[in-house]
Amino acid sequence: MSRPRIVIVGAGFAGYRTARTLSRLTRHQADITLLNPTDYFLYLPLLPQVAAGILEPRRVTVSLSGSLPRVRLVLGEADGIDLDAHTLRYTGPEGGEGTLPFDRLVLAAGSVNKLLPIPGVAEHAHGFRGLPEALYLRDHVTRQVELAAAARDREECAARCTFVVVGAGYTGTEVAAHGAMYTDAQVRRHPMRTGMRPRWMLLDVAPRVLPEMDERLSVTADRVLRQRGVDVRMGTSVKEATHDGVVLTDGTTVGTRTLVWCVGVRPDPLVESLGLPMESGRLLVDPHLQVPSRPELFACGDVAAVPDLTRPGEFTPMTAQHAWRHGKVCAQNVAASLGIGERRPYRHRDLGFVVDLGGAKAAANPLGLPMSGPAAGAVTRGYHLAAMPGNRVRVAADWVLDAVLPRQAVQLGLVRSWSVPLESASPEVARVPGRPEQRDGDAVPAGGPAGAPGGDTPDQRPDPPGGEPAKQQPGGEAAKNQPGGESAKQQSGGEPAKNQSGGEPARNQPGGEPAKPQPGGEPAKNQPGGEPAKNQSQAPRATGKPRPPGKSGRPGKARKPTRAAGASRSAGPGADPGPEPPENQPAPGPDIAPGPVKRTDGRTAEGDS
Repeated sequence: MSRPRIVIVGAGFAGYRTARTLSRLTRHQADITLLNPTDYFLYLPLLPQVAAGILEPRRVTVSLSGSLPRVRLVLGEADGIDLDAHTLRYTGPEGGEGTLPFDRLVLAAGSVNKLLPIPGVAEHAHGFRGLPEALYLRDHVTRQVELAAAARDREECAARCTFVVVGAGYTGTEVAAHGAMYTDAQVRRHPMRTGMRPRWMLLDVAPRVLPEMDERLSVTADRVLRQRGVDVRMGTSVKEATHDGVVLTDGTTVGTRTLVWCVGVRPDPLVESLGLPMESGRLLVDPHLQVPSRPELFACGDVAAVPDLTRPGEFTPMTAQHAWRHGKVCAQNVAASLGIGERRPYRHRDLGFVVDLGGAKAAANPLGLPMSGPAAGAVTRGYHLAAMPGNRVRVAADWVLDAVLPRQAVQLGLVRSWSVPLESASPEVARVPGRPEQRDGDAVPAGGPAGAPGGDTPDQRPDPPGGEPAKQQPGGEAAKNQPGGESAKQQSGGEPAKNQSGGEPARNQPGGEPAKPQPGGEPAKNQPGGEPAKNQSQAPRATGKPRPPGKSGRPGKARKPTRAAGASRSAGPGADPGPEPPENQPAPGPDIAPGPVKRTDGRTAEGDS
């Protein structure tokens, strides 16, 4: 008799814990398969320390194959689910397709970026959801400070060393706190000619910092931020973003080259097309994390609306703490459905939250006891070491080195601006030339112009789930002839006519098959970039078929919405060239700073803006 087949979609906090617990409970009594776009689990709460140069990127990642015995790892993104046939289709990282049969399916896809229809934000802001975005932000901030130090014009210097963070939730607060320390250290070693200093701004429409947490923690965080010179503006957000700066909702114009979007997340759209009962974008499950009408289907983490038994009538919030504990209970109940152990309902009370503000400063309330200062810092770092499923010694070693040695403020230039667009459905994977383009799946929820209060919930970066995307809004399910939606021909984002950007451009046009003397394809011999033909050029080759609507906001999950049982793949453009470097962007090479980028507003800007 064959062993039961269990497929887990996503390796974030919920999916990773489910796979690890099931591996221990079943012990060769079931075949467990984990579908994920990357081969690591990302410990998201420490990502701001990667951007600030405290931790190396691999410190916050845990190898899936190395830490999950008896679990088969499949790299790819969910493409479609047939619940009646018990099969899941997926697309691999190089465009290949496959099918996974299952007897039990666990959806733990997490969440995606929450975007708002604010002019210019999608073009000029960057999110903070994955390693590529953290690495880009570290390079970008370092570069801006270095360019500001060399600038003779005070206005240019002020714009380059002004950094705007939108969203005063868990993520935005930590990014601003660590970022201010990082840039201050750079300026102390290399003072600017104009005598100016870096300026960090933290914006949110909420009345206070960390609005979803205890007010005493908010007061502590606000005090530390202001002591470090962070310009904290509550009740204010971005009204419009341009290459040169942002216009705030109070009418103020701020010159800046850096806009970090930490407004929050919403449930991943992976489950929306299953045709099952939903609650605010999340799949309704019972207290055992099982879909009532589908006994073979389980859901946990941010995509699941789990009843909160400690608060009747409410659902558990979208936090990493709940997702991590969802995973354990979900694994126990999946095993129980196979005759191993007994079912148990999910019940948990929050034990407190911690916010690392850099250095010895932190805000914490373990077991409801508010703390600040060095004691809170020790509790915060102790909590993270205990919660991490691996790399504890390496993380602790990096903390010790950071305390006694200066940070290495260098820009590696490994991640370009166009590789980490805000509207990306896959923040854990940087875009590269030739990779299949995402389409209308990066939905942008409709919302007010000022953003959502609080940005995200503690210990993870989630926000209350957004609603349906408004048509004709950037990134959502746009109306026809609108960029990003199902556009008419000759419009960007659809199946454009030749010579139009985004489609199959005419020869000699950027992004298509350039003329032979043009750069961007195979460079001449003795030029960096590979084994090219002599003075010949060609466009990057698309790999695989275009991907269906994408997803993923949280690391470690499949990024494509599924289809209802028996649904067939929707038609799409036949030869999607994949994301290309922007016009005038040189092919990736050894040089550090990216070249100029053609902005959507018609301005030519620096590639890292």
